[in-house]
This record gives sequence, C-alpha cells and structure tokens, in this order.
Amino acid sequence: MGMTQIPPGAFAGGGGLKLADMPRFLVQLIKGRWFSVFASFLIMFGAGATYLFGVYSKQIKSSLGYDQKTLNLIGFFKDLGANVGVLSGLIAEVTPTWFVLLVGAAMNFAGYFMIFLAVAGKIPKPKVWQMCLYICIGANSQNFANTGALVTCVKNFPESRGVMLGLLKGFVGLSGAVLTQIYFAIYGDDSKSLILLIAWLPAALSVVFVYTIRTMDNDRNRGPNELQVFYHFLYVSIVLALFIMVMTVVQKRVLFSRAAYAGSATVVCVLLFVPLLIAIREELRLWNLKKRVPDPPTEVVFENPKEEKKVSSSPAEQNLIRNLESPKAESKSCFLTIFNPPERGEDYTILQALLSLDMLILFLATLCGLGSSLTAVDNLGQIGESLGYPTRTVSSFVSLVSIWNYFGRVFSGFVSESLLVKYKVPRPLMMTFVLLLSCIGHLLIAFPLPGSVYFASVIIGFSFGAQLPLLFAIISELFGLKYYSTLFNCGQLASPLGSYILNVKVAGFLYDREALKELAKKGLDRSSVKELTCLGKQCYRMSFSILAVVTFFGAVVSLVLVFRTREFYRGDIYKKFRVQEEEEKKDAVVDSR
Repeated sequence: MGMTQIPPGAFAGGGGLKLADMPRFLVQLIKGRWFSVFASFLIMFGAGATYLFGVYSKQIKSSLGYDQKTLNLIGFFKDLGANVGVLSGLIAEVTPTWFVLLVGAAMNFAGYFMIFLAVAGKIPKPKVWQMCLYICIGANSQNFANTGALVTCVKNFPESRGVMLGLLKGFVGLSGAVLTQIYFAIYGDDSKSLILLIAWLPAALSVVFVYTIRTMDNDRNRGPNELQVFYHFLYVSIVLALFIMVMTVVQKRVLFSRAAYAGSATVVCVLLFVPLLIAIREELRLWNLKKRVPDPPTEVVFENPKEEKKVSSSPAEQNLIRNLESPKAESKSCFLTIFNPPERGEDYTILQALLSLDMLILFLATLCGLGSSLTAVDNLGQIGESLGYPTRTVSSFVSLVSIWNYFGRVFSGFVSESLLVKYKVPRPLMMTFVLLLSCIGHLLIAFPLPGSVYFASVIIGFSFGAQLPLLFAIISELFGLKYYSTLFNCGQLASPLGSYILNVKVAGFLYDREALKELAKKGLDRSSVKELTCLGKQCYRMSFSILAVVTFFGAVVSLVLVFRTREFYRGDIYKKFRVQEEEEKKDAVVDSR
C-alpha cells in the first residue's frame, strides 16, 4: 500500500498567519466546515421554542378563555407542526440549504407573531382552528432548521454522526432555558413578550447564518483530531448547561433584578460564542497544514504501482467502488423495488425505508415514548398548578426539563457512539433503557410526593432528550444517508400522533373530567367559570399511570428491534465511508499528476 508523507506538526495551531493573509483566512473560516458547525449550534439553539409551551400556555389559556382540552388541542398542533417535517425534507431534496433555512425563518416569525398578537389583544380573538394553525406553522419551522443544519452536519461528518446528533439536539434541548434567561433580561416576567421573543430571535439567527451552512465534500483537509474537537464543543456546552442550572436554582430562591437577569443573560451569550473560538482554532490548523504540505499534493508512492489496482477488497467494497465509478449504473423504478430493499446500512429509497419492518417498529416505539414525553412536557404548567406550586416554581420545572433534555441528548449521542464503536452495543438497546427510565418519571407525577415533580422534571427531560438523537442515528445507520433529509423527518411522524392520543384524548379529557367533578361538588357547572381548573393529586393520577404503561410497552417494542439488528451492529457500520474516502484520495492523487 502507499504512504503519504505529512510534515511533522502539520496539525499544530498557531503561527504562520500574517496580517496580509487575514482576508483569505476569514474567507476560509466562513466557508469552512467548523464555522458551519458553530452556525448550526446557534440555529439549533433557536429551534427549541416548542419546549417553552409549558411557560406561555397558561397565558394563552387565561387570555383566550380556553379549557384544558382546548389548550391540549393547541398543544397537539404544536407537536404536529414540530414533528411532521416531511415537507421540509422533500424541499431539501430539490433546493439548496439556504432556501430551506429562509423558509423556516419566515414560518417561525409568521406563526408565533400571530399568536403574540392574539394573546396581547392586538387582533380580534381568533377561532380555535386559527390558533391551531398559527402554532402549527410556527412549530413546523423547527423542522426546516433541523433539516438545514442537522442533516447537513451529519452528511459533513458521517463517521461522527452520533456525537454530532447529540451536540446539535443538545443545543435544541438547552434552548428553552437559554431563551428563558434572555427573555427575563429583555422583557422581565411577562410571558406575552416571551412569545414575541421566540417569534423574532430564531428567525433572525437563520437569516444571519443562512449562507454558511451547506454540504461539503468529505474532505481530504480533515484533521485527525475530529472527535477531540467535538469533545471540546461538549465541554463548553456542559459549562453552559451547568451555569443555567445554577441560575435556575438561584432565581427560584432569590428575587432577581432586571440588571441581575441581564448579567446572567450576558454570560449565557458569551458561552454560546465560545465554540466560535474553537472553530477559528481548527481552521487555523488547516491553514497551517495547507502552507506546509507542498502544492501540488505530495506524491503517493506505491510499492508496485502496476499492482495497485489489483488490491483485493471485500465484495461490499468492490460494489461500492463500482457504484462510485459508474454513477449512471442501472436504476429501476422505486415502485418495483419497494419490497426488495438492500442490506441494512445501504441507501434505501424513501418507500423501501417507510415500508420496512424496522421502520414500523421504530414508529411504534416512538409513538409510545415520544408521545408520552411530549404529553408530560406540555402539561408541566398545569401539573405544577394542580399540585399548588407557585408560578415562578412552575417556570423552574420547564427550565429543568430543558437542561436535562440537553444532558439526555449529549449523553445518548456520545455514550451510544462510544458503546457502539468499542463494544458493538446496538444503539436500539439504549433506546430501550431510556424508555424504561421515562416510566419512573411518569409514575412520580401519577403518585406525587413532596418535591417529586422536581425529580420527575429531571427524569422526563433526560429521557425525552435522549430519545431523539438515538432515533435519528438509528434511521441514518439502518437506511443510509442518501434520502436522510426526508427519512429522519418521516421518523418523527409517530410523535404527534402519540401526542394527540395521549395528550388530547387521555390527559386533557381526564383533567377536565376531574375539574368538572370539583365544580359539581361546589354546585357549579362549566358555564359559571371562564377557565376550567383542577386542583389536587387526582388531576393527573389516572392519565400518567396510563402514560407509564404505554411507555413500558414502547420499551418492549424497542427491544424487538435490538434483536433484529444485533448482527448488523456487530459489524463495522462506518467501513464504507472509509473506503469511499480512500477512493477519493486516490483519485485526487491521480488528478494531480
């Protein structure tokens, strides 16, 4: 085999950047892979406004006079918009990334700004279906951010997809707590203005960074320390999460002034921009590498050039090479191959993936797991109110869910990747354990003890966050990356269906039934009160007992996928990417000659 001579210290940072080189270096930085990652972090941080529904839902309920079932219906349409991302996936298949991000920004502003106008009384009271439409449009914008940023980063770093998914979805999980800090600093304790904040800020972030995020070649300029860089991003995000968690606890016990909130928000914003320094450092290393490596590229010396083409390879590698060399290989109608899919890990068509048994199992597990978790998150405000917690404490529940949502996402991304690479542990097995953990959180709400809602918020936030990177990584591994922008959005479709069944038909219905019982005891009926409210442990006991059972069933279903895919995960699932990269390097050397 051949060897490429790389000068020692080529990946060292520092040195070699003169003032005259700054313009060219800035162009490289902004066009580079690592700046794209930083921009994706900021866009994903703005894409988690749906997790703040528990904070401002009470404002919608009181301002517009809704009962809990109506509010849960609006919550369902929020979940529907947030999880039905097929449209964004299909648009991404035929349009550039910048167009996807701009569409998402426009939808985000339009949807949430109309909700703000309605709640603030700036427009006549909308009908329920109009409110459902507004929140569905606003929430659906996060799919365009996901498709534009997350899918692009996974394609740019296919061999680090687990950690990349964990980091990006982690920033989404943190966004609720980050936005809360910013909203306290700018607007004070005014939940109407929170809706205004989530209308303009995420849209502005997408517009600012719209041209920096794009799919790049799986490149020969990548350094050997890629995973180490991701760990540096992780450390920064952990510091950010811990700071927000400390602030959440302190703000619950101490009455903060506007200046104190401004100071807290400033620290948060500074920490959000630390990844930019990491991106600059990595691009500087690449800059120095390019200066030290001769141009044209150093010649690859083979022991026997004539025999190079005869190097033996596995059938899978030979098949991949044939596909690379023959882009116009024989193709068949997608309808004729629906029930004749390739091996796991190869590129499925959209129909092959959607109709496969593996996807159906994932769909059912997601319906149970994410549907139950979304129901818990959406009802946190009313859960706290029913158990007698003050408004500020209820906001801390939402922040705890957001923070531990982050920890769940980065934990599942990094740990599942490590277990997969080192010990060949199937990723669906971690999904099973996460769902079992979620059952405990639901039971803590069904049978509350003093302070148990704090623990339930942590557990539900962690398990909810952990499910998403696992789901997206499993889909990319089983069905390939060719149609990933559509398939990963299709994978979320079960979530709003589960939310509708469990949130509207179970939790909302049972809550209103208990509230009507309380009114009947007082000799009143529904028409005598504007807002239907239930107080006491019985309000959510039955509904969260049902959620615990449903989630346990989802864990059992996930275990079926573990047994179906255990042989696939025992192999080297990233081998084909390394083979493809080697082929690209060989072609580059041939072209340079």
